Amino acid sequence: MRTVRDAAFDVMRQHGMTTVFANPGSTEVPLLTGFPDDLRFVLALHEGSVVGAATGWAIVREQPALVLLHTTAGLGNAVGALATARVNRAPLVVLVGQQDRRHLVQEPFLAGRLEGLAGDYPVRVETPARAQDVPGAIGRAAHAARVRRGPALVIVPMNDWAEPADDVPDPSPAALRTATGADPAAVREVAALLAGATAPALVVGAGADHADTWSALTDLAERLGCPVRQEPFGARAGFPQDHPLFAGHLPADRARLRTVLAPHDVVLAVGAPLLRQYPYQDGPLARPGTRMALVTDDPAEAERAPAELAVVAPLPAFCAALAEQTPKRAGQPYGGPETAGRPTPPPSDADGPLRGADVLAALADALPADAVLVEETPSSRPELHALVPARRPLGFLSAAMGGLGFAIPAAAGVRMGAPERPVVAVVGDGSSLYQIQALWTAAHYGVGILVIVLANSGYAVMDRLAELHGGAAPWPPFEEVSVSGLATALGCPARRVTDRGTLRRELGALLPSLGELTEPLVLEVAVAPDPVFQP
Repeated sequence: MRTVRDAAFDVMRQHGMTTVFANPGSTEVPLLTGFPDDLRFVLALHEGSVVGAATGWAIVREQPALVLLHTTAGLGNAVGALATARVNRAPLVVLVGQQDRRHLVQEPFLAGRLEGLAGDYPVRVETPARAQDVPGAIGRAAHAARVRRGPALVIVPMNDWAEPADDVPDPSPAALRTATGADPAAVREVAALLAGATAPALVVGAGADHADTWSALTDLAERLGCPVRQEPFGARAGFPQDHPLFAGHLPADRARLRTVLAPHDVVLAVGAPLLRQYPYQDGPLARPGTRMALVTDDPAEAERAPAELAVVAPLPAFCAALAEQTPKRAGQPYGGPETAGRPTPPPSDADGPLRGADVLAALADALPADAVLVEETPSSRPELHALVPARRPLGFLSAAMGGLGFAIPAAAGVRMGAPERPVVAVVGDGSSLYQIQALWTAAHYGVGILVIVLANSGYAVMDRLAELHGGAAPWPPFEEVSVSGLATALGCPARRVTDRGTLRRELGALLPSLGELTEPLVLEVAVAPDPVFQP
């Protein structure tokens, strides 16, 4: 007898979801026993690691990843990671196990009130009315995840998998096509805005992190001869950061933002919110006289943009058409003075303690150009942006939501999804502890990632914020914690580095062959907190 489970597996295959990231429980056992040989099961030891790894896999593969969670406890543990996946615009299909449908009305042990538990972060939530509707729900979730780029949930009672599939309806479209072209009228309107500018600037964001968009934006920037800046808190790089026209990252406070944008009469943001900030400050984003426009493929991003003009369009096609219609500005030097001399952290004392900037400078010296750098080091992020440019699409990845626990599982998922790309995660020791369990998954499945832990034995960014607020922090340092020891206990090779000579030797040996790693490695580097640096 063909079962709902059999039909569901066929739908998964149809959508390329043949890798399942999971931390299962009893309500998922009926789906998983006798698992088909052509599907790959990846176990993680916490739901945050499950979703984090799937997020990295989905981003690099540009297709939905399949996640399996265990009723209320599993979905509840995963909510923060699902929020990160939504803001990182990662397509996920999330199957959530539920108690047996036949006695749900009595709310038996492990029955979950699952709808709404993840809030508004899922792009779709389905609770099939009958078992035979499960395969179609999975197909619809795959389409929703792909088109709306976020997690789509399907809640499945445990007995549904064994039900007969004889009357399963046509589950969902076998293929769903969306427009890939650019509206000529919208292109002309944005091109006219740029043509009328005397001092334009481009702001790029995570949505522009695509090879074709990079190429088109490079052409556009060179025609305009204008600086290109990365959005504040960008989760991915939207432009080659080693290009002469790249002028660095925008600040995340309005006062400095107004100063940076002051020379420009037109600012065009592409694939970025306009413009996301962190501390609240009074006043506008830009000074009077600066016209602002946005091009994005995210309707919600466009709807909330404080812009004169917002355009929703597929970015590769739109940017290519825009560059083609934008004439080269006369008299504009290629990489002129306004893009020169981007600030870099001051050199550290060679006789002083190692700092995060020292580690990042050594990393930049030998990091392969095609490497994916996954970042989660809040106190050293400005130094990382200044010292380690993203030179290829997907060269940089971080958690757009800002929550911790993303980098280690995401790095593993990226390498699993794109084994041809070298992958390094740079994390703080405080950050690493939120999903340290992901090292077991990387070690067990032979995922070759390098995890560099900047270990200052505390929450350095929180210490800085406390100082800015003029008070003493009540939290203690955690000098007793050994990240390398925890890694070893999880089956992951690890070494601790405490001096410059050892750091240079380790990175000099590891980085040239980073892509050949067949198991994870943790380098725990003891560092003193970096002095405050605002590029």
